[in-house]
Amino acid sequence: MTEIDPLAEGDTWGGARWYDLVDRESGAVRRVFLWLPPPSAGEAPTQGWPVLYMTDGNAVIATAIDAMRAQACYPSGTNTGWGVLVAVGYPTEEAYDPFRRSWDLGPPPGQSYPPFWEGGEVVRTGGGAEMARFLLEDVRPFVASKVRVNPEHQGLFGHSFGGLFALWLLFQDPRAFRHWIAASPAITWEESFLLDHLARFEAGSARPFVHLSAGEWEGDQLAPFQRQAEDAAKRLQDKAKTRTIAAAQEMAAALAAHPGVTADYETYAGENHMSVLPVAVNRAIQRVFALG
Repeated sequence: MTEIDPLAEGDTWGGARWYDLVDRESGAVRRVFLWLPPPSAGEAPTQGWPVLYMTDGNAVIATAIDAMRAQACYPSGTNTGWGVLVAVGYPTEEAYDPFRRSWDLGPPPGQSYPPFWEGGEVVRTGGGAEMARFLLEDVRPFVASKVRVNPEHQGLFGHSFGGLFALWLLFQDPRAFRHWIAASPAITWEESFLLDHLARFEAGSARPFVHLSAGEWEGDQLAPFQRQAEDAAKRLQDKAKTRTIAAAQEMAAALAAHPGVTADYETYAGENHMSVLPVAVNRAIQRVFALG
């Protein structure tokens, strides 16, 4: 396999490094954040370090590092061990690149939408297969060239569109990861096409662990601070369409019924669609790096 050289690289917070990698097929540039266990963690296990991959890398990497550092140093009290963190994002100082992520995290076939801003490009979804190939065929070998990892103990975390992407990839390739964490997944996006994939899903010899979640205020009630807002009625209408909590609960139940699949669901008290992110990232750390 051809060695992948980063277009640019640098240091970031908490001891991580970032690398701008060029997609070998599409030419798209994505920023990959890589955090390795500190020297105090000791040598890598014989089989290599476990790994957690995350989408929306710019928004999650700092939270993931802090959650790891605070818990892995006290394993008897947290049941959390050391591991490698990999977060895929974009060459920007912002938390998100909404235009890029719409394409990357939207599974095919996708649709077109009006620009995010006046004069901008038409927004397209449907590039999930490109993102999946980049993640599995470009990023994974790159990470393996930097640190010894355990190919049998890896997880994928995604929030919102990222959760949709994670579930779609689970249905395409259930052996790609051992753990799948989908927080506030956009299951009802684009006429709930994901349910067609669920209907055809077979885990085969894979034995995936799937954790779905959503915030308390992603159900049929508005958050307290939204209840007196002028657009409260429209927000309630939107909630009735997205059904984030109900759809995630139904998905967890459906997956748990599949032979070999372990699936569960959790509601995070007091959280909305965006505030849920740190809680969900922490839960991903606890699931993928659990010691027993």
